[in-house]
Amino acid sequence: MTYTPDQVASAVSAADKYRVGETGEVGAALAVVGLSAERAAKEAHIRDDMIRVAHRSGASLRQLADVSGLDRKTVTAIVGSAVSKA
Repeated sequence: MTYTPDQVASAVSAADKYRVGETGEVGAALAVVGLSAERAAKEAHIRDDMIRVAHRSGASLRQLADVSGLDRKTVTAIVGSAVSKA
């Protein structure tokens, strides 16, 4: 696999954002945690959008809670919330 210089610079910049001046193992761990949190937030946004779609298509709150691993109160809040922009 090869990467362009711009892709490498972008990856380094993204990791540096979370290093907060730390180097070595601590800096690497902070970068991984920060990047993982970004990814988890994106995935939660996608999950919430799909919960809304499924509900509009006829899925019950109970079904959505069961498959998502969320409680019905949380699913109800997601279904009732406006769709936000990514």
